[in-house]
Amino acid sequence: MSHNSFGHLFRVTTWGESHGPAIGGVVDGCPPGIPLDEAWIQAFLDKRRPGSGKFVTQRQEPDQVRILSGVFEGRTTGTPIALMIENQDQRSKDYGEIAESFRPGHADIAYEWKYGIRDYRGGGRASARETAMRVAAGAIARRVLGEGVVIRGAMVQMGPDRIDPAAWDWAETHNNEFWCPDPAAAARWAEQLADIRKAGSSVGAVIEIQADGVPPGLGAPIYGKLDADLAAGLMSINAVKGVEIGEGFAAAALTGEENADEMRMRQDGQVEFLANHAGGILGGISTGQTIVARFAVKPTSSILTLRQAVTRAGENTELRTKGRHDPCVGIRAVPVGEAMVACILVDHLLRHRAQCPDAVQAPILPARKPT
Repeated sequence: MSHNSFGHLFRVTTWGESHGPAIGGVVDGCPPGIPLDEAWIQAFLDKRRPGSGKFVTQRQEPDQVRILSGVFEGRTTGTPIALMIENQDQRSKDYGEIAESFRPGHADIAYEWKYGIRDYRGGGRASARETAMRVAAGAIARRVLGEGVVIRGAMVQMGPDRIDPAAWDWAETHNNEFWCPDPAAAARWAEQLADIRKAGSSVGAVIEIQADGVPPGLGAPIYGKLDADLAAGLMSINAVKGVEIGEGFAAAALTGEENADEMRMRQDGQVEFLANHAGGILGGISTGQTIVARFAVKPTSSILTLRQAVTRAGENTELRTKGRHDPCVGIRAVPVGEAMVACILVDHLLRHRAQCPDAVQAPILPARKPT
């Protein structure tokens, strides 16, 4: 098994390496007749594009996507959609010194143990460059979901510094490089990350993804849980070390009374949730409330500080990672997280329609805002 694909009915396969001639992907299972063109996909790719700000890698890649198949006269045909992005700003010489050494914190040694060979240039297949195709696939998924489903991501923590939830403003995520909904936190992070970058170090982050307008009924109670697939999809993103849904680990500190999302019937016949500790998913099935997922991204392992390592010949050595790297990879992880959530939701939507085509969906209202 190649393990380069994910999804069941909405199937995404990616290919390519960081310093190869191109990266690409194939999206299979997209319904026919969906409006789609390169400009729509490009708008999402531009959100994660390298070289787009002073706090991300300065590798200059336009990430110009080409649709090679599956679209005719601006609409999907129901056949596989092939996508390709040419790599244009590789500097493989930056990695010459690590050809015979394994970088601490990277997948170098594990990759070599598994395959017996590795492309050391920029991490090869293990590079975060691969995520560009996930973003492209997520753009297609959003077209299938339609305008009624809104997926948004925000960086809510950098290192130990968290945002103030009371200051959350989605509009602010477009006003700073961090996709941060708290302007005060964004200002602090800019100063902190400037010092971290100057020192040649890095820092981790926590990203929150919210999906509004998701219909109830997506998922299954045992091995097809929506939250399990969301966790797997988000966990597959490079450098992610933890995922939580709703209250997540914080739920362990709550009582049963505090954690249960109470419900009431309104006079108009709609069900109203009084809270959303479950993050929009109960028993692995969506409830129609806002889906909330967070994931933790480790500090970038590519740093200029001299670190102890070993060589392929089994010798001890020291090395520092040269090249152009993100001091906080969590920044560009925001659009990648949005894309993965979009792909997982579309896959579950198609699976739900296939299994329960005549299901009647009860009207659901989102949880009340905290007073």
